[in-house]
Amino acid sequence: MATVESISASIAALNESIETTNGGLDVFYLLFAGAMVFFMQAGFAMLCAGSIRAKNVKNIMLKNILDACGGAVGFWTIGYAFAYGGADSSKITFIGNSDFVLANIHDGASLIGWFFQFAFAATAATIVAGTVAERCKFEAYIAYSLMLTGFVYPVVVHSIWSSSGFLSAFTDDANKFLGSGMIDFAGSGVVHMTGGVTALIAAKILGPRIGRFYDADGNELAEPVSFPPHSVALQVLGTFILWVGWYGFNPGSTLGISPAGYADVAALCAVTTTLAAAAGSVSAMFTDMVMTRKATGETMYDITMCMNGALSGLVGITAGCSVCEPWAALVIGIVAGWVYIFWSNLLVKLKIDDAVDAIPVHFGNGMWGCIATGLFASPGLVDNAYGTPNYGWFYNWGMGNGTGKLLAVEIIGVLFIIGWVGLIMIPYFMLLNAMGLFRVDALEEEVGLDISHHKGAAYDLSGPSEDVKEKYEISNSQRKKEIVLPAEGEENA
Repeated sequence: MATVESISASIAALNESIETTNGGLDVFYLLFAGAMVFFMQAGFAMLCAGSIRAKNVKNIMLKNILDACGGAVGFWTIGYAFAYGGADSSKITFIGNSDFVLANIHDGASLIGWFFQFAFAATAATIVAGTVAERCKFEAYIAYSLMLTGFVYPVVVHSIWSSSGFLSAFTDDANKFLGSGMIDFAGSGVVHMTGGVTALIAAKILGPRIGRFYDADGNELAEPVSFPPHSVALQVLGTFILWVGWYGFNPGSTLGISPAGYADVAALCAVTTTLAAAAGSVSAMFTDMVMTRKATGETMYDITMCMNGALSGLVGITAGCSVCEPWAALVIGIVAGWVYIFWSNLLVKLKIDDAVDAIPVHFGNGMWGCIATGLFASPGLVDNAYGTPNYGWFYNWGMGNGTGKLLAVEIIGVLFIIGWVGLIMIPYFMLLNAMGLFRVDALEEEVGLDISHHKGAAYDLSGPSEDVKEKYEISNSQRKKEIVLPAEGEENA
């Protein structure tokens, strides 16, 4: 007959086994989600390569590969330590100060956490590469990529996602900014705005591509010249890869799946992500169609608007994917399409050349995503995901409360990201430019960076040589002569 002690021991062993299984499940979940986020690098590579001219494809593809390499090394050495090192929810710090090169981190949960966060850091760096494509020096790319992933981005992460950050929703209640902290579940602000602000600064200081807004003598063109993408097929492929990767980006930001309620949050994120992307795509394309028809009288459907509208919707819902109802995600996506069009047109008017329109997608809609969270965050969903009493202003307004604290925190978070990134990256890019390390030579830009920097063009379009074609013609002619024609009598028969 079992004793009380043996039953207690069995229960303890069972609980330990369950905890071990749950821990392994959470590690696998983050491994899968992180791999999907990392696969977004392929999406960025395809989208960027398709969006630029064929003479620069090798250059942008290499930069995308090195974003992953540089991001891994930079985030391993100092980035992760600055972001999460020494986190303590009972006290606020500006930057992390421990766990450099992952010292003393050996357990699976912490190691997989680094892997997941590294994939996010690499994403922030990749945003910039597309914007400055076709005229940025390779040395400058390496310099800003390491600075961004090793220092600038980690400080933003620490401030908003670390339990010691001054804007974090994960600090002790007494330390939460305005009683809630900033809700940016998967990084509309932390990842996309940080990369987008950096891209905006870089594009402004670097200047436009030759022939985009000015002629060879430096005179302003009556109409900006659009450089058509060399492969729409690659653009569409990249867009779909990014969309798929976002299912690791947003649902994966639960950082686990075994605790009670986490599966519900992850499932909601998948739904809101899908609806926002679809709404943003349709919104941008049809709005552009109406504008074009009004201006020219022709009905045209722009696939670029369709693709970038989808990406805009994805960026716009990233902050609030866990706290917004599906109907709100649809509204956020619709507005995201309009935000994209507004920012894209504004950049042209300001003569800021963005080779892949990354600034409107990531900066413009990164801001909108944070603000939208402050407007649409549902009380029940906020409580489920964050346990904070503050929620979207529309709900406050509807209930007659009208505090708007969460909206205020989101706006302050947006201003902090712009201020911090600008404070570091404006002088940094100006220094690179002053040292002659930022922009390639005009002749190198004209001939293309593939030939001037990477040992030849990305595509072999030479075809067979004239000698080979001549030999083929002679051979073909000889074969025809060897054909025995039927006799005249046989033909008549």
